[in-house]
Formats: sequence, structure tokens, C-alpha cells
Amino acid sequence: METVNILIEALPYIKQFHHKKIMIKYGGHAMVDEEAMDSTARDTVLLKYVGMEPMVVHGGGPEITRSMNKMGKEPKFIKGLRVTDEETMEIVTMVLVGKINTGIVSKIGFHGGKATGISGKDNQLIVASKKAPHKITDEETGEEHEIDLGLVGQVDDLNTDILEMFAENDYIPVISPIGVDNNGNTLNLNADTVAGEIAAEMNSEKLIILTDVPGVLRDSNNPDSLIKKIKIDEVEDLIKEGVISGGMIPKIETCVKAIEGGVKSVHIIDGRIKHSLLLEIFTTEGIGTMITK
Repeated sequence: METVNILIEALPYIKQFHHKKIMIKYGGHAMVDEEAMDSTARDTVLLKYVGMEPMVVHGGGPEITRSMNKMGKEPKFIKGLRVTDEETMEIVTMVLVGKINTGIVSKIGFHGGKATGISGKDNQLIVASKKAPHKITDEETGEEHEIDLGLVGQVDDLNTDILEMFAENDYIPVISPIGVDNNGNTLNLNADTVAGEIAAEMNSEKLIILTDVPGVLRDSNNPDSLIKKIKIDEVEDLIKEGVISGGMIPKIETCVKAIEGGVKSVHIIDGRIKHSLLLEIFTTEGIGTMITK
């Protein structure tokens, strides 16, 4: 009976999201733990079989850093952005496209799903341009100077025809967050930003971001202080109060932009919890923070 009750509770959500696009950003624990990645891939296949249209964007920061260390190259970050010279860009592409992307596609296929791996360069899915140099202030002198981030890009335009083609043929697209500029150069992009931009462009019902935190906490030291729901007009006050701070700020800003672009709701959930994806979509309570208009 417990199993039956669970199915009955899930039914309204299966009906509500039938034939709706769900963008899932794989990140955090779901990217570094083999078992967690396998579980997340299986859950993604389940979403497809109950009638939803999942799409995946993945990150890969820790794996890129490990590969750089193995090759004797020291990673450098400015305000959370990886300084990317040509050699680093080669490593980024090798890890994201050649290792992580193919690994996710393989796991989805193993669990009976049809998936295809692409990067933002395929069919010029993501046209990007180089980010402007980052301005930082010297704490001792107070002087401001610029640091070139290298081949770090920002999304300028999307050509989602290729994603529509996959959706029409029942494939789950798995997207690596790299883009191409007007001169054909490869650029390193933020995976959260890519997921948000594509989710909006594809009229996704939901954007779900898997992280290594429970969601937005009112008290960062208290996991029980989870804020279950945030409206986008509350975000500015939460940042001023320091509730949203550090690395969560750009994540939330991505969420707000996605909502303003037409995504119905964005969910920040803890990928360390087994089947977190299903718990967030198919249960009344959910497990993370939901951001809505």
C-alpha cells in the first residue's frame, strides 16, 4: 500500500509535466561520485519514460582541476571564474566533451534511455563572446587594475534547432558548456548560466540545479533553516541581508534570469541525497528551494 500511495501522490505531477521540457543541470556530488552520477542518470531516464522531456547540462570543475594538476598546470581562479589560456581550454574541452559528457550519455543508455552528447559548438548551439577583463582593487594601494580571464565567455546567442530535433526524436540531449565565438574560437562557459539560458530559450517548465547544499539556507550553519520557496522580487532583500551570499549569488541570479525568460520554476536541490531529482518533482513537499515569479 505504501508503494501504491507513493504512485498516487506522483500522479498529479506526472499529468502536470507530461510533454513538458525539464532542464537538469548536473553538478556537485552528482558529477564526482560514480554511484551518484549513475543514480541521477537513471532518474533522468525515468522522467523520460513517464512522458517528460528532460535535457541535461553538466559541469565538471573538480574533474578539470584534477586533470590540470595531473598535467602539472596550476588552476587559477578570479571571483570563481577559471582563468583559461589556450592550454587550459584544451584540457577543459577534453574533460567536458571527451570524458564527462560521454560518461553521462553512456549511463543514460545503460538504463534504457536514448541520449546524445553535444557541446555548445555543435551547429553553433551557443554563440559566445569573450568576457571583458575582470576589475579588481588592490587592498593595499586601493588602485584598480584589470585581469584578463583568457578564453572565458558569455552567452550571446543560441541556435536551439538541434535540440528541437533531438526532442522530436525522443533523445535526451546532454550538453557540455563550451561555446564558439564569431571567429570559431572555443570559449569556456559557466554551466549554470548555460542551463538557465537554454531552459528559457526552450520554454522549459522547470530548471533543476543539482548542488552540494540543501538549497538556500536562512542560516548557513543550520541545514534545518532551508527556505522552501522564494519569489524573484524577494531575492534583492535576501542578498542585502546576507542570506544569499558568496557562490550562491550567481546561482540565484541565473535562476532569476531564467524565470524572467519564461521558465516557470527553478529548483536548487541537494544532489547528495539519493533520488533528489524525483523527490523534488514527484512529491508535495519537495526537498530544495524553489524559485518562482
